[in-house]
Amino acid sequence: MSATDRAKKLIDRLPPRLASSLIGGAQRVPKLRDMFEAEFETLLDSAPVVRPDVDVPVYERLPEVGRDQANILDDVRRLAEAEHGDWSDGYASGAVYNGDEDHIAFLNEVYALQSQSNPLHLDVWPSGMKFESEIVSMTAGMLGARVAAQSGDEIVGTVTSGGTESIIMAMKAYRDRAGIKRPQMVIPDSAHVAFDKAAAYFGYDQVRVPVGDDYRADVRAMARAMTRRTVVVVGSAPGFPHGVIDPIPELSDMARERSVGFHTDACLGGFVLPWAERLGYDVPPFDFRLPGVTSMSADTHKYGYAAKGTSVVLYRGRDLRRHQFYVATEWPGGLYYSPTLAGSRPGGLLAAAWAALVSMGEDGYLEATASILETGSQIKAGIAEIDGLRVLGDPLWVIAFASDEVDIYEVMARMAERGWSLNGLHHPPAVHLAVTLRHTLPGVADRFLDDLEDSVAEAGESGGAATTGAAPMYGMAATFPSRAAVGELMARYIDRIYEIDD
Repeated sequence: MSATDRAKKLIDRLPPRLASSLIGGAQRVPKLRDMFEAEFETLLDSAPVVRPDVDVPVYERLPEVGRDQANILDDVRRLAEAEHGDWSDGYASGAVYNGDEDHIAFLNEVYALQSQSNPLHLDVWPSGMKFESEIVSMTAGMLGARVAAQSGDEIVGTVTSGGTESIIMAMKAYRDRAGIKRPQMVIPDSAHVAFDKAAAYFGYDQVRVPVGDDYRADVRAMARAMTRRTVVVVGSAPGFPHGVIDPIPELSDMARERSVGFHTDACLGGFVLPWAERLGYDVPPFDFRLPGVTSMSADTHKYGYAAKGTSVVLYRGRDLRRHQFYVATEWPGGLYYSPTLAGSRPGGLLAAAWAALVSMGEDGYLEATASILETGSQIKAGIAEIDGLRVLGDPLWVIAFASDEVDIYEVMARMAERGWSLNGLHHPPAVHLAVTLRHTLPGVADRFLDDLEDSVAEAGESGGAATTGAAPMYGMAATFPSRAAVGELMARYIDRIYEIDD
């Protein structure tokens, strides 16, 4: 056995913290550094960046002479057509939430009409504020604004570029309102990584609390984690990893009793759960009907069926929302204000989001939700019947599954070979499918379950660790003791994304 192999074997046997420290020091030892370099390259080569499989020109610099627009359109059309089949046939988890050709054409037409619009210049494009204010009002009305109004509370908000910005803006508002050094957010382990971004950007101390055996937030544990510096507590409806709804009534009451803000992250569920409740599903209150909920995020570009690039962040009262805004009074360029992170914003996306909501209406969302939840129930039951798999928690339509018998990341890789784009999860190792309208098409759910059963069987026959596709990277990230090394691996992967292949 070589010295390198002995070192790797030793690291595997050490406690995680000691192993992490040893790995950090090992980077200064040439042979061990070379070992890790080789391991990184092997893992990255096993999961290469997917490039367009279309013969179109590659540009590392501007062309000396601009190309003919018709030829450019032809290239873009061929790129789009090459990618169309996988998502339109229901092979993707989430990603495209409606996908109906007529709906896409309608939104594209709306966007084209407003493609030059910029809400930063309201004097030129006042329609932008019409679209945004009405999107906010319609979303708030769907999420309990009428009940809140009965108690004298006004629900207000803005449109952002996506769920991550909605969450970041809410966390900025709580930080600025508190006005203390090192404010603290208390969140369940299952909360979206956007809260980690917000903590990094805005100087929060973040306390992540392990979830319970049902994958829901542990109310008592979160209460114990709170301190005098806690300014916001978070719950998800549902959480992205496992698709389960946190106990929002209990969490928001707990926060309210301590005069602390509470944010419901309903990026995934904001445009599903209100209609699921009306359809008779057991959905606990999660929105502004609860007096302890002081802010929410809900993505119009997911199950609101708008074009990609819009979300809504909502607040209980204008005072909290004002802490999201940025104003500058002494800039030589004049008086400046920005309600969200961006200055200039695409008015065409606001128009398309407004058009999506108005065209769907309550009846459209009810019908879409009924189809999604029925398909989700079918898929959840089918997964539970496959030997070697188990469903995590009790989700409605974002269904996570794991295995104690086969490498679940190898299953994910085998599904990828069959065209499926699924989401790999950690803690525990698992995979999930976010059911969309694409999966409600005839035969898609059956195809998914058949392919999944075959993939599990193949993974069982292969034996040992995962070896194909992204599986080795997920396996390394789940088990490698040095989180810094995992971070380095991911950073190198991002570097590769930006490389141009001739």
